[in-house]
Amino acid sequence: MIRRAAVVRVPRTGDEPPLTEEQVRGASPVARLVTARPWVMDVTVAVVIVLVGLVGSGFVWETANTAVYLGLYRPDSGIVELATSTWLVGTAVGAALLLLRRARPVTVTVLMVIASLVSLQVAGVLGVLGACLACALYSVAASRSTTTTWIVFGAAMTVVTVALWQWQDLGLIEILAWFGVHPSNGVETLPFRAERPLFSPARRMGSVLLLLALLLLGVAVGSAARSRRLHAAELVERYRALARQRDDGIALARAAERAYIAREMHDVVAHSLSVMVALADGADAAFVRAPDRSRDALRQLASTGRSALADMQRVLGALGPADRDGTDRLAEPTEVDLATVVERFRAAGLPVTATGLDTALPQDTSVRLAVLRILGEALTNVLRHAPGAPSVEVTVRRTPTAVEVDVADAGGTRPGSGGTGRGIVGMRERAELLGGHVEAGPRPEGGWRVHAVLPCAPPDATGPADDDEGEGGR
Repeated sequence: MIRRAAVVRVPRTGDEPPLTEEQVRGASPVARLVTARPWVMDVTVAVVIVLVGLVGSGFVWETANTAVYLGLYRPDSGIVELATSTWLVGTAVGAALLLLRRARPVTVTVLMVIASLVSLQVAGVLGVLGACLACALYSVAASRSTTTTWIVFGAAMTVVTVALWQWQDLGLIEILAWFGVHPSNGVETLPFRAERPLFSPARRMGSVLLLLALLLLGVAVGSAARSRRLHAAELVERYRALARQRDDGIALARAAERAYIAREMHDVVAHSLSVMVALADGADAAFVRAPDRSRDALRQLASTGRSALADMQRVLGALGPADRDGTDRLAEPTEVDLATVVERFRAAGLPVTATGLDTALPQDTSVRLAVLRILGEALTNVLRHAPGAPSVEVTVRRTPTAVEVDVADAGGTRPGSGGTGRGIVGMRERAELLGGHVEAGPRPEGGWRVHAVLPCAPPDATGPADDDEGEGGR
């Protein structure tokens, strides 16, 4: 059970800032800027692709001239201008498509594959479209499921690999091998030999492996980014779920505390005031013809008022923390004598016949308080709802495992005052907190009966240790 002192110390969720995915990731200022403005990264990648493409166009121009010098192309074939222009156009198209990769990653990947096929078929060069395709696959892996990512990767890799093997003439291997070979001293080119192959399987395989490495790198980096994002989102959701659970726990604890205070206030106010009103009416009625009885009633009225005031102070103490020694202020009931409680209602005019009032109650203060409150509530109900009842029978007995309280009246002879129904609910709540139960209802022979069963330890097992489970653990 939750202690009331602990409930008071729990902070509100509204006082705490919400946890965000950026806080979980521990992102740097640059990463936070990119997260807040994704277009910054898109523009940066496009600019880098353009710069690489411009630098690469000079290399492909030199490589194409070397290919003409080696006799792989006819001097009038125009391969130098065609390869260079295709390279630059591919760079522009790839950079433009990358600006849209975040919104439409799969569509951009498909368009990138089509651009690669056109570039290879027209001029036999892939250019920077391979790197652009890797960036597009990064976006697919970062935003789509694993199945979708590998399907798109497999389709793109297969199609571009077939096109490379079929049409590529000037790739990275050729650029590395032929760059700078073309003489600059005016030496004539070698004669064109149609039977000389433009490529070798080794060079094509090198291009395929390079493309595979680029695409796998894009998929790997994108998958890692997606995993980090999903992990951060999961941690944030767990945090929010824990916060909601804590809020629900606080709300339940507050509801239980409100119910407890309402139950205690009902007992103090309704019970005591009902008795005090009855005593005041009796004192007024007996003032002239029986002054002694009137004075006795006034004494009982004052005693009841003092007891009610002490109980009220004790209930209000629930709103504060526990005492310094760790004990709860609500542990000890104000009254522990059943005979005193019954005598007070007798003084208020109830013809109570009681047995078992000298029964030894358990040391467990929660059980003792429940017995007193249930007995007081049952007698108060008779006083309020069955005025003029000819008889009220009270029986208290203790079994090896429980304390039983039985209050039965024969029915009132005058109309009673209305009630809120809170009394019976409070009795049942008290009993349920201890694992017991309360039965309340009309008797077949007339009147009303309240029967409460409150579990407790056997008499030989009771002792000081029971005090630790008093009402402070409620």
